[in-house]
Amino acid sequence: MEKLYYERPYVKQFEAEVTGCIPDKDGKYLVRLSRTAFYPEGGGQPADTGTLGDARVLDVRERPEGIVHITDRPLPENSVVAGILDWERRFSHMQNHSGEHLFSGVVHKYYGYDNVGFHMGKDEVTVDFNGILTLEQAEEVEAKVNELIWQNIPVLETYPTTEELNALNYRSKKELSGQVRIIEFPGADICACCGTHVMTAGEIGILKVTGLMRYKGGVRISLLCGREAFLDYRRKLKAVQGISVLLSAKPDSVLETVTKLKEDGAKKDGDVSRLTRELLEYKAAQYPVSGDPLLVFEEHLLPAQLRQFATMLYEEKKGSVVLVCSGEDGLFQYAAGSSDMDMREFSRQLNEKLNGRGGGNALLAQGTFQTSFQEIQKVFQEEIQRRI
Repeated sequence: MEKLYYERPYVKQFEAEVTGCIPDKDGKYLVRLSRTAFYPEGGGQPADTGTLGDARVLDVRERPEGIVHITDRPLPENSVVAGILDWERRFSHMQNHSGEHLFSGVVHKYYGYDNVGFHMGKDEVTVDFNGILTLEQAEEVEAKVNELIWQNIPVLETYPTTEELNALNYRSKKELSGQVRIIEFPGADICACCGTHVMTAGEIGILKVTGLMRYKGGVRISLLCGREAFLDYRRKLKAVQGISVLLSAKPDSVLETVTKLKEDGAKKDGDVSRLTRELLEYKAAQYPVSGDPLLVFEEHLLPAQLRQFATMLYEEKKGSVVLVCSGEDGLFQYAAGSSDMDMREFSRQLNEKLNGRGGGNALLAQGTFQTSFQEIQKVFQEEIQRRI
């Protein structure tokens, strides 16, 4: 099969003869052609998509029998069909794959680390290196790569002989046999690769590092190139502008403003927590010490406050068994506590009879009831009587 994606990587449309078409087990069809411009998935680069005649090309794979196009409908064998690539997708892959080569080459040149993993996803490109880089170092590499892009250095494709290959210092993730395809950015990178690339570095446009994390003893770098980097910048700029309007702050001072808001919020949360505890302590003090069961309804308590109040009440001996509910008919949050009775079994019985969910430990259980408060009162009393 003639591989047009290597010979003419910028071809967007082509014609080819259908040399085979068989149904797949998933209700799709496996189509083979006399030649193709559709790149099959490989080397970290996703497959091209597009159309063959009236059929939609959903995926492309390289198999022992050749390149197979997975389509949504059959194509007549021996017919000639027009192939049309989803060019926006393909060119984005070319930009990102070429940008990844430059980035990996510069990392290898200055830090000696190898690219040991590469994935081109829908939202980002990730590259794994077998050594540690800081974010500052990654940004320095980013700056060097963009300088090379703006110098518009050429992208060279060669198929060296065995002797030439043995004398060549090139990057590769695995041992290679047979004919090897070499992609070179002169002075920056030389690497064995089966993917599609731009012809000059300037077509990459820009490379932007979007993330860095420790990964398997090294680092995983997230990056975007070209159109995808531009669209990512547009989305993030809109977000920053929207936040700056909400905060009445200049876009450049959004981080400082949010940091201050977070600090103020943490202080307020601490004050609210302290005042809530004081309020619950005051409320708990209104109940006398008693060996009888206690059912309490309090409005607008959050789950953590329910636990806190129920614990106060049973620890201060305000009831042999304490059930605190908050909510409205149809849905109540609850917390049940006791030093004398196992709350796991008690809450399980209540849940069964009150359309409830939840659980806990021997001292405290928590969950929800989907019922009325009158029904909670009735079942609570019945369950207590059954246990006396």
